[in-house]
Amino acid sequence: MSVAVLIVDDDELVRIGLRTILDAQPDLRVVAEAADGAEVPPLVARHRPQVVLMDVRMPRIDGIQATRRLLATSAEPPRVLVITTFANDEYVYDALRAGASGFLLKRARPAEVVEAVRVVARGESLLFPAAIRRLVGAYGRRNADGLRTARLTEREGEVLRLMAAGLSNPEIAARLVVGVETVKTHVGNVLTKLGVRDRTQAVIAAYESGFVTPAG
Repeated sequence: MSVAVLIVDDDELVRIGLRTILDAQPDLRVVAEAADGAEVPPLVARHRPQVVLMDVRMPRIDGIQATRRLLATSAEPPRVLVITTFANDEYVYDALRAGASGFLLKRARPAEVVEAVRVVARGESLLFPAAIRRLVGAYGRRNADGLRTARLTEREGEVLRLMAAGLSNPEIAARLVVGVETVKTHVGNVLTKLGVRDRTQAVIAAYESGFVTPAG
């Protein structure tokens, strides 16, 4: 079964390019396009995409507002993958904080676009540790109490630090010498205790609380 994708960008050429790349894949299909964030909720309700490729800067409703509205109004919201011209951009950081699962540069190669959509469709986060560190260092909101009430166990704290380093579940399992299913359980507990949707928001919370620092 193919992954349904909604493309949201005010630049028609960008939409055409992304559609051409994605529709060439047997496991991906573009079900709709939008030129502004205001069009997203009704299109999601109608087409039920698994992934939304969301431009971060649009003239009326930008990607940040559109992501917030989508997550607030949809019972089963799709994964949001932000597409942007600049990686070190406060808009990108705000979109990630709003609930986007990752970001992708518009200059990314076709193979990178395809893989990013597949990763997000699997329910994983598209994390770039170095980019997240830069974004947090430039735009992070300090929240010293952010993790204090979460009451993470020592092992959950270890897992969160490794998540922030960009390690996948199998890599974390190898590092901690435990099973992948055990890691999945710890990751799920971390997300639940932090009250976040996925790994991206968990990592941002870890940085903003000072639990993990941009300097490492």
